[in-house]
Amino acid sequence: MTKIQEMLFQHQDLKYKEFHAKLMPTINPESIIGVRTPVIRTLAKDLFKNNFELVSNFFLELPHKYYEENNLHAFLIEQIKDFSECVLQTQKFLPFIDNWATCDSFKPKTFKKNLPQLLELSKTWIKSSHTYTCRFGMGCLMNYFLDDQFSHDYFDLILSIQNDDYYIKMMKAWYFATALAKQYDSALKILQSNRLDQWTHNKTIQKAIESYRISEEKKEVLRELKIRDLKR
Repeated sequence: MTKIQEMLFQHQDLKYKEFHAKLMPTINPESIIGVRTPVIRTLAKDLFKNNFELVSNFFLELPHKYYEENNLHAFLIEQIKDFSECVLQTQKFLPFIDNWATCDSFKPKTFKKNLPQLLELSKTWIKSSHTYTCRFGMGCLMNYFLDDQFSHDYFDLILSIQNDDYYIKMMKAWYFATALAKQYDSALKILQSNRLDQWTHNKTIQKAIESYRISEEKKEVLRELKIRDLKR
C-alpha cells in the first residue's frame, strides 16, 4: 500500500462507501475506499502545501487503483496556480477519469482566470471519444460560459456532440437546464425548435422544473413543451 493510500484508508467510512457505490454503477465497488469529498479536499490542500515531492510522484502514478485516489489527483491539480502547468496535468489526467463524480467535481481554480484559452480547450475536449473528457469539456462550457461570457454559438457546440452515451446525454440535459436558469429566452428557443433528441429534451425539462432558480411561471411553459410521443 502506498503512503497516499494509507492516508486515505485512515479516513475510511464503510457506510459511506456502501452508499456512494450505489451512485456509481460503472465503478467496481472494490475500488471505492469510502472517504468523503470534503476530507479528500482538505488532504489535497495539505499535501500540496506541505509535501509537494509526494504530490509530484503521485501525479506520475496513473492509473490509480482507487476512486478516491482519482479524486485526490483532481483536487491536487485544482491547487496549481500556473495555468499552463494546470492544463498540462489536466490533459494527462482526463483519459483516466472513469466516472461522473470525479469528472464533475474537478474544477481547477485557475480556469476562470483564463477563459479565452479555456474556451479553445473546451472545444477540443467535447470532440473526444472518451466519455468523461467530452463530459468535462461540456462541464467547462456550463460552469464558465453561461453568464457574462455567454454566446449563442456555445449552444451549437453542445448540439454538435453526436454521442449517445448516457453520461454525455445527461450532461447535455444538465447544460441546457442550467442555461434555462441563466439564459432562459435563448435556451427556450432550443426546446421550441426541437433540436434535442426526445430523451435529452425531456430530461432537460425535468431538471429545469426541479431547479429552484427557475420561476413557477417559466416552469409551466416548460411543462407544455414536454414531448409525449414516444415514437419521436
